[in-house]
Amino acid sequence: MNKKIQNTCILLIALVLLNVLNQSFYKRFDLTKDQRYTLSETTKTIVQQIAQPLVIKVYLEGDFPSEFKRLQIETLQYLEELTAKNANINSQFINPDLQRESLIKKGMLPSQLTVEEDGKLSEAIIFPWAEIKYKNKSTIVSLLPTAIVSSQEEQLQKAVENLEYSFTNAMHSILTEAQQKIALLSGNGELEDIYLYRFLSEIAKKHKLAKFTLDSVAKNPKQTLKELTEFDMAIIAKPTTAFTAAEKFTLDQFITNGGKTLWMIDNVIADQDSLFNGGKMLAYPRNLNLTDLLFSYGVRINTTLVKDLYAAKIPVATGMVGNQTQFKNLEWFFHPLAGGNPNHPITKNILPVRFQFTNQIDTLKNNIKKTPLLVSSVLTQKFGTPNFISLQSIADEPIEEDYQSGNQLLAVLLEGNFNSAYRNRIQPFETPLYKANAVGGNKMIVISDGDVGKNQILKNEPFDLSRDKWTNEQFGNKDFLLNAVDYLLDDVGLMKLRNKSLQISILDKQKAFKERRYWQFINLGIPMLMLLVFGIGFHGLRKRKYQ
Repeated sequence: MNKKIQNTCILLIALVLLNVLNQSFYKRFDLTKDQRYTLSETTKTIVQQIAQPLVIKVYLEGDFPSEFKRLQIETLQYLEELTAKNANINSQFINPDLQRESLIKKGMLPSQLTVEEDGKLSEAIIFPWAEIKYKNKSTIVSLLPTAIVSSQEEQLQKAVENLEYSFTNAMHSILTEAQQKIALLSGNGELEDIYLYRFLSEIAKKHKLAKFTLDSVAKNPKQTLKELTEFDMAIIAKPTTAFTAAEKFTLDQFITNGGKTLWMIDNVIADQDSLFNGGKMLAYPRNLNLTDLLFSYGVRINTTLVKDLYAAKIPVATGMVGNQTQFKNLEWFFHPLAGGNPNHPITKNILPVRFQFTNQIDTLKNNIKKTPLLVSSVLTQKFGTPNFISLQSIADEPIEEDYQSGNQLLAVLLEGNFNSAYRNRIQPFETPLYKANAVGGNKMIVISDGDVGKNQILKNEPFDLSRDKWTNEQFGNKDFLLNAVDYLLDDVGLMKLRNKSLQISILDKQKAFKERRYWQFINLGIPMLMLLVFGIGFHGLRKRKYQ
């Protein structure tokens, strides 16, 4: 009896100890092949900074296609991982049907999907968005990519791949108190603010944005350089007048002192409005006096225009019906649609980027790492300048043999220790900030089109940069530029999360529909037959045993 009591006491003590250990130690195991539920070190670092309740509202609740039930499940599991790392994170799944208008006002636009069920097609509308609130700040997260996809299954895969980046990037932006400073350079005929509004307004949500004129270099170059180096990044958006030696030296020393740069350069004068007004224009090289500066960093923007058979459309008047002019959207080969580098986070999963009268970029051998970001298709033709461009040529049937110049580089990322363009030259002015090279490395992006960030104007209001107001075509210009800014200023490795690749197992709907009777029999008929056989057999055994 004493032995039994002793064993019982030991068992109870062991159970209590196990329960205490279970409460003290918590571990989740990710057994998936691609480790899809394992948070990156970047995400863990950001999540640990959350010291107060952070609420995530996900509008993926209700009736929608089965594929997007999978997105709901994947989102739920990912948010559970975040909560497991920090209990201050709370997530809610909300049906958006009763608050559609308020969601649209916040910028959460619905997506219309084509649903295939039982071999029939129908339409469904979902709100693939999440809203994050922390303290007195809030931000929204898109859960669907804007890339061109061949099917909803592929769209789902890209959405799941992008989950960690989307949420982590949003949490980082809402947690960041000290915003980085970006200078929008002016003074050399750059684009007016209204034409950059859609691009700059998105930047201003995350960073401090200020206009900075280089005109003051002429009066006080030392002070101008000192003030410019206080910025983390400079945007040069389509300058049209030549830079002086002092202005170039100021930019050069901004770069060697660690400043990031985003160059959007037109090396040829060719304006779409002039073409529409006169039907013909002269395209000729523009002298910006930047060739030697960019050459020292390892790139050269040529003065030949790139024509591409894979191009965006423009509206062209084709005739009159009564008093109404009839327009037709036709491919304009001077507006190439550039494909993004699928292996780089800046251009992964974005729509083709529209260029307008763009130039070819050459890269030069030096110690700088060069990564192509945007390239034309292989069906290109180099159009030398000066030369006349006629709108009438849009009606000419293209001859494929004339478009054999191959892929042309239109945007490139440069990374490394940039040497000063003035290290072996006379400096325009003396400064204590002078550095011969960017010690510790730096980054810049060079784009051979000043209009890549230019939005159209509709009824005196800036139009969406991602869409053409005439043809309604969608482009990846805004996504590309915002990703470019994020990459140049990224100090926590967020952009690396965009390279995450997963393999989602998707049901073959057509095969499932054709073979539905077979699988219904397998899943329902066989278990019932087995139960029937077991029942008859068991009844027979009992009858023989107890007869």
